[in-house]
Amino acid sequence: MLVHPQFNPVALQIGPVAIHWYGLTYLVAFGLFLWLASLRVQRPHFAQSGWTRRDVEDLLFYGVLGVVLGGRLGFVLFYNFEHYIKNPLEVFAVWKGGMSFHGGLLGVGAAMAVFARTRKRGVLQTFDLIAPCVPTGLASGRIGNFINGELYGRVADPSLPWAMVFPQSGSAEPRHPSQLYQFGLEGMLLFVLLWLYARKERAPGQVTGAFIFGYGVCRFVVEYFRQPDKGLENLALGWSMGQWLCVPMIVGGAALWLWAARKAPKGAAA
Repeated sequence: MLVHPQFNPVALQIGPVAIHWYGLTYLVAFGLFLWLASLRVQRPHFAQSGWTRRDVEDLLFYGVLGVVLGGRLGFVLFYNFEHYIKNPLEVFAVWKGGMSFHGGLLGVGAAMAVFARTRKRGVLQTFDLIAPCVPTGLASGRIGNFINGELYGRVADPSLPWAMVFPQSGSAEPRHPSQLYQFGLEGMLLFVLLWLYARKERAPGQVTGAFIFGYGVCRFVVEYFRQPDKGLENLALGWSMGQWLCVPMIVGGAALWLWAARKAPKGAAA
């Protein structure tokens, strides 16, 4: 049976300044986005529309704001609303942790819509540009979760070769290393599939729809192995809050892809 190594969350200490591994994974995520999106704007259908590296840099700025504000607000509303109603000042205590992917996704969506409106770009084209560049950032974040020993999985069969004890859980029971499952599924697998799919020009909205649908499916599956937040583990149908938040993603992603396919000119790639 494996035991989580309990890494020191601080990667580097310089006097009073502490650089955390989790912060470094965010930097890696932003760096990967910058690199991948810069490759995307070189593709003919984006280059012909006037997209440049400067646009990518501005997209990153908008995206960072969307991730931080949306992720925090989503965590407050979706996962611990009663606590924050009683302790409103803790909403701003981001150093204590607490971010929601689904909230971050909504925040990024709003930020990208503002970018597209102010730059007179197509909203769907903007989303299609960045969608294949997101999963690597998710993968990086899950490595940060694993290093911190947080968001661990449900109790696993002790015979599972990679079952792992997370002392942070307060028990010696072996658990699924669900952070690594998420790294593999919603991170690397989704990235490879989306990157290959987006190599050809698609109807506006299809790449975005594929990302939303793909993430929803991957996250829904992983939730069966991930330890849900306390009080949110057995909602209707026995699903967790994370699974219920994935349902509109799966339905909405599929609907967007189909709508885009029908709106596409005849002969366009689907």
